[in-house]
Amino acid sequence: MTANRAVVLDKPAAQLPLIDFTSEGAPDAFFNSLKTYGFATLMSHPLDMARVSRIYSEWRTLFSQGVPSDFAMDPIDQDGYFALDNAESAKGQLVRDFKEYFQFYRWGRCPSHLKADLEAHFSDSLDFSSTLLRWVAERLPTDIAASLSMPLEKMIENSDQTMLRVLHYPPVGADIDLPRAAAHEDINLLTILPASNGPGLELQLTDGSWIEVVNRPSQVVVNIGDMLQEATDGFLRSTTHRVATPSQDQAQSGRMSLPLFLHPRPDVVLSPRYTAGTYLAERLRELSTT
Repeated sequence: MTANRAVVLDKPAAQLPLIDFTSEGAPDAFFNSLKTYGFATLMSHPLDMARVSRIYSEWRTLFSQGVPSDFAMDPIDQDGYFALDNAESAKGQLVRDFKEYFQFYRWGRCPSHLKADLEAHFSDSLDFSSTLLRWVAERLPTDIAASLSMPLEKMIENSDQTMLRVLHYPPVGADIDLPRAAAHEDINLLTILPASNGPGLELQLTDGSWIEVVNRPSQVVVNIGDMLQEATDGFLRSTTHRVATPSQDQAQSGRMSLPLFLHPRPDVVLSPRYTAGTYLAERLRELSTT
């Protein structure tokens, strides 16, 4: 691709700009989209979407057959399978999200026949994420960049807290009002989300209205988490988002998703108020009381 090709491929009304990761202006376009929306969408990225599709297919089969009991969620380490009755609820929400999921850490458990693809995707996503964090850091205002305790991409190096979640939103009846994922903000630095196998993700604009994050098969969606907001003293803000209850024609379809949540090491200083460890502990306590 030539360097002078337009970075933004399309920008219909009320949609996020679609950014070509390989174009010369991609770093600026990526940063500007995060600054404006808290979200950015990237095409021509380095992640293997055929592998993502394979992960969706194989894990959908596992969820339908039943995840073996020896992979049940560990209440201490938080790895493994979270059934519908163990799913999280958003801060301030009493009703659990209607989803099941498997949380995979580099050190954690995973069915052996599914581990190779998860590990490969995890590793590639970390490399990709380091580039994105560097793009962000290089475009922060000088005073904010100088206040960081270390470069953003260094915060995630050798972090045992970064987590990949294989998510399944089961089919629901069209007349049943259950939140697939209620309105919330992510806790971490950035979330890396390859295209799901169906629509539903929505983000809230500053005026309170909601827009759909259009689901394109080859894109990756990236969004700011609360830890990045804390580290930049609110300059970059995490955006409220949700997975909407499906419309009638989508109600009988399950939905697969594969977010990677980038977490700093616990000792990383985010701000004068928090390390990453104390911040995460506070948020988890808040979630446990809702």
